[in-house]
Amino acid sequence: MMNANLQSLLQEMTLDEKIAQLMQLATPFFEGSKDEGQITGPLASMKVSEANIQNTGSVLGASGGAKEAISIQAAHLKKNRLRIPLLFMADVIHGYKTIFPVPLAIGCSWDLDGAQESAEIAAKEAAASGVHVTFAPMVDLVRDPRWGRVMESTGEDPFLNSEFARAFVRGFQGNDLKNNKEAVAACVKHFAAYGAAEGGRDYNTVNMSERQLRESYLPAYQAALDEGCEMVMTAFNTVDGIPATGNQALMRGLLRGEWQFDGVLISDWGAVKELIPHGVAEDEKEAALKAIQAGVDIEMMTSCYIDHLKELVLSGKVDEALIDEAVLRILNLKDKLGLFENPYRGADEALEKELVLSDGHRKASRELAAKSSVLLKNNGVLPIQKDKKLAVIGPFAQSGDILGPWSFLGSKEKAVQLYDGLKAKTDPSLLTTALGCDIESGTEEQINEALRTAEDADLIILALGEASEMSGEAGCRADIRLPEVQLELAAKVKLLGKPVVAVLFNGRPLDLHGIWDEADAILEAWYPGTEGGTAIADLLFGDKNPSGKLTMSFPYSAGQVPVYYNHFNTGRPKGAPDAQERYVSQYLDIPNEPLLPFGYGLSYTTFDYAEAKLSDAVLTPSKPISLSVQISNTGSYPGEEVVQLYIRDVSGEIVRPLKELKGFKKIALNPGEKAAVTFDITEEQLRYYHSDLSFKSDAGKFIAYVGTNSHDCSALPFELTTD
Repeated sequence: MMNANLQSLLQEMTLDEKIAQLMQLATPFFEGSKDEGQITGPLASMKVSEANIQNTGSVLGASGGAKEAISIQAAHLKKNRLRIPLLFMADVIHGYKTIFPVPLAIGCSWDLDGAQESAEIAAKEAAASGVHVTFAPMVDLVRDPRWGRVMESTGEDPFLNSEFARAFVRGFQGNDLKNNKEAVAACVKHFAAYGAAEGGRDYNTVNMSERQLRESYLPAYQAALDEGCEMVMTAFNTVDGIPATGNQALMRGLLRGEWQFDGVLISDWGAVKELIPHGVAEDEKEAALKAIQAGVDIEMMTSCYIDHLKELVLSGKVDEALIDEAVLRILNLKDKLGLFENPYRGADEALEKELVLSDGHRKASRELAAKSSVLLKNNGVLPIQKDKKLAVIGPFAQSGDILGPWSFLGSKEKAVQLYDGLKAKTDPSLLTTALGCDIESGTEEQINEALRTAEDADLIILALGEASEMSGEAGCRADIRLPEVQLELAAKVKLLGKPVVAVLFNGRPLDLHGIWDEADAILEAWYPGTEGGTAIADLLFGDKNPSGKLTMSFPYSAGQVPVYYNHFNTGRPKGAPDAQERYVSQYLDIPNEPLLPFGYGLSYTTFDYAEAKLSDAVLTPSKPISLSVQISNTGSYPGEEVVQLYIRDVSGEIVRPLKELKGFKKIALNPGEKAAVTFDITEEQLRYYHSDLSFKSDAGKFIAYVGTNSHDCSALPFELTTD
């Protein structure tokens, strides 16, 4: 249908039908759902009428596959007066049924092509199963590992997050939503600054200057929209004292006005009604008023719109034009997806069976899991020789809980466990295993059994970490060490005097005290997904070489949090040439620096950086310069290295970060091989938001850094002058 047809359709709709388009309901409300009629708990409180259900615009969380989606859509079209099809939306975050590593892990791959492929595969499986829209990518900048949802982000850097945002949108949406039935519409979230929740506590207050918001937190959302992302989801948090879902300045001023976004804006679950406890709405009627005025098109899983918008329109408090523009945006998305021509779109039971968890999809998951894992420590015990006797000990030795949060359609039973991955690569008689303890509890007998199991081993693999519910939404933790019982297990295993390799399964950077000194090697596997066990076995035995690099700093202690690489200096920096011993910015009991910095990650081989060179010491707006460096593989394994470019503005109109990532290149080198890596540096890269919010550069001195991580890099000064 063309836009004129959509306008004509809009004119045929009654006010009740229009308002119902703005409501999103979960599948149990709909005829044809496998859970039809199971409306309990929060769902029951909505008290939605049958007439409203018949005119509803979208479905949340269809998980029954193609058969259910077709059934719901068919029943809906029979009842809907104007035969307006439903939109089916779901949380397809890091895979549909073939689960990939969590997004924080994918970020650590620094592999944009791999990220895009993971989204393409997720879209294919979801689309064949009847899904039209995914609530991804989540691009919130994260600096506090106590927050459970850091696992959904790609890290602490605005430039890198922006690059991944683009890659995920490309993967989900492809180039032609209407004609590509294997694509789904993407919904970037959570707008805005949800990742800055105070205290790392979910749903909590966010408070920052507009300049900081624009400089650090907004770029990744804008990058997703520049890539064509069709939808935006509001955040639960406040922005400048106003909850995002009712924030006119943020939504109509910035998103709709300045950025010219005319796609669909959806609330997060229940966020419209939550304007009441936030304290900006007295009741549901005022919540509906503020949300529609802010430009929220779809209210997810509360009924403020359906119960009160008609009254607000008839009383003159809401212009019906606001309802019309919201409905038109929803109809336009349905048109872009081709739903008016084919309301069942890509839903196909036969194709679903062919695609879901196919060998090719599992292989891609395995590849990305290997690239996403980060080798944090290695005292020469890795890779493991395949003739060694191994004892695999710990709660994750034989666990399928390696998919992580937001993988509700993934099967833990079909996930490859660590023990099984190792068994497939070595003589099973060389492997023994024991639980040792549960995630957060254990017995003396469990530990004793583990010690007996490990007695005859040449090497012990400790499989430790967090249960998936300890991370993700509402999975916030003040103590981000491994659970005490696991640290007790590690300490006792250490006393056996055998080499110990720790493999960690978790969704956040951890305080590694209690395992850092006890283990000879530590592999951060995150939640690696469906093929986790095979991918980790590939790495432990050296069939793959670790290449992941951290995109979120690992704190020395939770007391440092937030700790991140691109921080400002102070007037009394620790370590300055003239610094006093006491009266500097420091902790008395711990270092200022994180245990492991942004960009950090080890390999089985070694890379040598020759002396880096700039093409010129002076840059102008019309004359970029380049930085070049030669990298050599000086070890005995083929490997991949992520070469990282950082820049510091020495003196700005406002203070500038000590380093900012401005580019990276991933190169593969065989032993003895060399490669030249070149980065262009332009005046545009030096721009930032000034105190008046103008976006420009300042002439003066800069420093370019190039190296293997944000800490270990060489410095090259240059100057920016006007033409």
